[in-house]
Amino acid sequence: MSDKRDSSQYDEALRYHAQGKPGKLEIVATKAVATQQDLSLAYSPGVAAPCLAITEDPDTVYDYTTKGNRVAVISNGTAVLGLGNLGALGSKPVMEGKAVLFKRFADLDCFDLELDTEDVDEFVNSVRLMGPSFGGINLEDIKAPECFIIEQRLREAMDIPVFHDDQHGTAIICAAGVINALDLTGRTIKDVKVVVNGAGAAAIACLELIKAMGLPHNNAILCDTKGVIYKGRENGMNQWKSAHAVETEARTLEEAMVGADIFLGLSVKDAVTKQMVKDMAAKPIIFAMANPDPEIRPEEIAEVRGDAIVATGRSDYPNQVNNVLGFPYIFRGALDVRATTINEEMKIAAAEALAELAREDVPDEVAAAYKGNRPVYGPNYIIPVPFDPRLISHVPTAVAKAAMDSGVARKPIVDETAYRNELRARLDPTAGSLQLIMDEVRAAPRRVIFAEGEEEKVIRAALEFKKAGYGEPVLIGREEVVRDTMSQLGIEIDEALEIYNAYEMEDRERYYDFLYSRLQRKGYLYRDCVRLVNRDRNIFAACMVANGDADAMVTGTTRRFSVSFKEINKVIDPKEGEKPIGVSIAVGRERTVFLADTAVTTLPNAQELVQITKQSAEVARRLGHEPRVALLSYSNFGNPAHETAEQVREAVRLLDQQELDFEYDGEMSADVALNPDIMALYPFCRLSGPANVLVMPGLHSAHITSKLMPVLGETEVIGPLLVGLAKPVQIVPIGATVSDLVNMAALAAHEAGH
Repeated sequence: MSDKRDSSQYDEALRYHAQGKPGKLEIVATKAVATQQDLSLAYSPGVAAPCLAITEDPDTVYDYTTKGNRVAVISNGTAVLGLGNLGALGSKPVMEGKAVLFKRFADLDCFDLELDTEDVDEFVNSVRLMGPSFGGINLEDIKAPECFIIEQRLREAMDIPVFHDDQHGTAIICAAGVINALDLTGRTIKDVKVVVNGAGAAAIACLELIKAMGLPHNNAILCDTKGVIYKGRENGMNQWKSAHAVETEARTLEEAMVGADIFLGLSVKDAVTKQMVKDMAAKPIIFAMANPDPEIRPEEIAEVRGDAIVATGRSDYPNQVNNVLGFPYIFRGALDVRATTINEEMKIAAAEALAELAREDVPDEVAAAYKGNRPVYGPNYIIPVPFDPRLISHVPTAVAKAAMDSGVARKPIVDETAYRNELRARLDPTAGSLQLIMDEVRAAPRRVIFAEGEEEKVIRAALEFKKAGYGEPVLIGREEVVRDTMSQLGIEIDEALEIYNAYEMEDRERYYDFLYSRLQRKGYLYRDCVRLVNRDRNIFAACMVANGDADAMVTGTTRRFSVSFKEINKVIDPKEGEKPIGVSIAVGRERTVFLADTAVTTLPNAQELVQITKQSAEVARRLGHEPRVALLSYSNFGNPAHETAEQVREAVRLLDQQELDFEYDGEMSADVALNPDIMALYPFCRLSGPANVLVMPGLHSAHITSKLMPVLGETEVIGPLLVGLAKPVQIVPIGATVSDLVNMAALAAHEAGH
């Protein structure tokens, strides 16, 4: 370990763990404890009520406490990573890290518990007695064979899921990769020969799981440091190895590898030679998962076999077998249905869900993990990557359903679609906020134009829009370019996808006439309008929408907002009595706030602020929020008095002269608008609670605020939504992702429906 101590990464890791609050975890209260009343409810005497309720009905513990979202990460430190027996104290940083991963990837709260014992009985009794505190137990870094005994005894003694991740986590991810490798090589699991090297916890779990998936017992050879585990062998055996002994003439790994279809390595560096790889069957599947160095490096395999599919445990090679793809989501699904255990059916369901996910077109977040090289299902992409945002909805749903089907769920899921949406919202607050809107769009699909149809991300967004059931996407671009791009990306050509190019439309003259009728008194000749329709995709797309050939449009990935808006404004007028404005939606963990105007009006006067206020309140209401509008300034109700606040005060005066059905007030600073304690200093303030619509005094402050919020905290900003035009149009920022495009297209479709 001396080389690790001497490395710069070693020093950096120490600084990382020591800076600020030592360690990686803290406990945060989820209920307010700001007043004496709060305190009396959180503790004595109020806490007596849930105590008595739980005593009368133990199942209500899931309603009144954190048990249903709480996992214990438990170890005795006897097999820490690749470092060996470091003891309970030495394992604590790893267990804290595991708890962080549970929270980051599945929104599960964890306590890390390090037990200072190597005695199996002491360990089992300690964990068993803590059962009432947790919804599940994740065992970690316990050496074999004790880990087998501990897990089995705890599973028998406890009515909550107990899962040794070193065994089953690796097995599930490995199985997912095997499913796809078999698919790509045209094999079935019943017909392959498998060699497993290493007979520890993870290796045996991998072998047991693929046998549960259909691998015949006699088709697998298990090897350890002493060679093949065959029937009749006595040296170095135990009951777990013996369960996988087979009749075979092979006695060494080298002999076992001859003709093998699949190799699963969970052993040591350099255990496999190039000759062994040569001796394998055609299209060999090689999972060299030893850490930190594999049994044989992918480069060495490539030197002797060009037809191999390779996976390792390392992130610097394709197809990483990474446990974080499994354990957070498996526990999430198990706890959500209050499963009594995690059984084979649930593990297989997790593996199959992961395999299916790898076959789907990947989102931008996945491409980013590959440094912009978007992976496509194939030999170098058979396992999803950990930062795939779809994992949270795919895997827990599959696990929960398997728990229900196998009879171990105590709280079955009634609505699978609603459950998926709930899962997405746990890690993506935007998903929860938008879901009702998306459901409306799906119920009444619309025809939406994607104006920049030749761009890769726009094509992907259009296909995702269609796949989600939001409507019919229409791409603007040259068809041969669009089709060629799709082919290069490995996307299946959809013959039903509509692609339009002005040059190729038979009746394009009506767009020329329409545009000329609008611009002829604004300095444009007919030929100018012909050129605009033919050459400017935003003009062409807007003409289609304006003439009723589509319901809405989305653009912006290749041009600044102001440029795109100027082009569209040539074709589509504002709604009668309204003005175009940009409304950004800031979605955080605790609240959603609408910001206006973040895109169009540079320095609004009082009349414009009135219009912005009414339109932004309408947007909030349309998206499911009862508006409470604060007109912001640097001053609060005349203090300090300054001419820059005059137009805000005047806007409030003008609003008072109208009959409005929403709350509003101003001028006020942002902290007064959003903090009820500070707002209470102004008892005359007309808002009944924190504002959820903030009308900004100018474009500078609006734009700065909307860009600053996602950088400084756990807030995602959607938009700006362009409202106030006679036809639904949305303009995304230049750096928009595929998800951004899909969301904005759906919002445009939603507006079309209203």
